Amino acid sequence: MKDKTKTARQMERNFKGIANHRRIEILMLVDKFEGITAEGIANDLEANIKTISEHTRRLVQASLLNGHILKNERSYQIEYI
Repeated sequence: MKDKTKTARQMERNFKGIANHRRIEILMLVDKFEGITAEGIANDLEANIKTISEHTRRLVQASLLNGHILKNERSYQIEYI
C-alpha cells in the first residue's frame, strides 16, 4: 500500500491552492457538478471566463482539481487527496 503522507511542501501547495474565496467557490461547484466546464463555472459564479480559467489552472497546479479535455472543452473533477 502506498504511503499517502504529504510533505510540508505538498501541504503548502494545497493550502495556497485554496487561499482565495473564488477558488473555494470553484471547488464547491465542481464537487456539486462533476465534469463542469470552465464556461459553466463562469456562468454559475457570474465571473469572467479568463478569471475562472486562471483560478482553475492554479487549482490543477495545486493538485486539487483534475482537468479533462472532451470535445474541445476542458471539464473538471475534484482531485481527492
